[in-house]
Amino acid sequence: MSIPNAKIVDCTIRDGGLVNNWDFSVEFVQDMYRALSLAGVEYMEIGYKNSPKLLKGADAGPWRFLDEGFLREVISKKSDTKLSALVDIGRVDENDILPREQSALDLIRVACYIQDVDKAVDLINKFHRMGYETTINIMALSHVMENDLVEAFEEIKKSPVDVVYVVDSYGNFDHKDTNYLVSKFQSMLPEKTLGIHAHNNMQLAFSNTLLAHEKGVSFLDSSVYGMGRAAGNCNTELLVGYLKNPRYELRPVLEFIEKHMLATREKWEWGYIIPYMVTGLLNEHPRVAMAARASADKDKFAEFYDKLTSPEVNPAQSIE
Repeated sequence: MSIPNAKIVDCTIRDGGLVNNWDFSVEFVQDMYRALSLAGVEYMEIGYKNSPKLLKGADAGPWRFLDEGFLREVISKKSDTKLSALVDIGRVDENDILPREQSALDLIRVACYIQDVDKAVDLINKFHRMGYETTINIMALSHVMENDLVEAFEEIKKSPVDVVYVVDSYGNFDHKDTNYLVSKFQSMLPEKTLGIHAHNNMQLAFSNTLLAHEKGVSFLDSSVYGMGRAAGNCNTELLVGYLKNPRYELRPVLEFIEKHMLATREKWEWGYIIPYMVTGLLNEHPRVAMAARASADKDKFAEFYDKLTSPEVNPAQSIE
């Protein structure tokens, strides 16, 4: 099978916002868009298009609840790099979404749990009619039963969704898991384009992304300097440099890292850190590790491991 051309979807602002509560300056986002455009990256996910009225008390930077007027001020002139936003089931009012011809956005990605695939498909149908490119991202696949996945595929198969994502929410996948799931998605959804979103809890996000691409997955999620929730994501600069596509140019991303990401990394923490590794190994949501890193006992790694592996401890399983 020939390997399709990659389409990199940089998620720094959206997924990285889970690290700093979307506290990115306008200059930061504008410089990132400029850098990714010069680098040849196909998509930049500039935040969430969720509705603040459905998240009472939410206090976050503007990239958490994208406003079209604000977005057009920030990105006054678009390049070939398309803009993406993600919505969560139950957190978006479709009436807040403008038709694509009136929006700065090109792609809307719908994230859902396995039990909400029908609701996700309903949203995708609406967004498709509004002219948007669409994806469906089923979260926490490592906790999904195969019969539920097969049932979900039947709904997805009938939908107009453009891209279906293999999502490693907990950073638990190794090469065997990635190979199996990509093959499963390909066999059950032969007409659909596939994407992969990997987290780096076990230092495998890059290798899992490459393996998926070699198997025919074309939409590859990443973030600059790996900035994303907890352990972060596959690094954009690694993909841009490694894929050897003449379209890609690494230097603009390195300049952006030098200008912005070094100082950002000193202010906020993400990446390979032992508690995130532990939750990845145990196939647990990293929230418990994030809480530990915010405590006075943040470096008591053995104690953290004991708490998670003790039979009387039952960490919460909910997903952000």
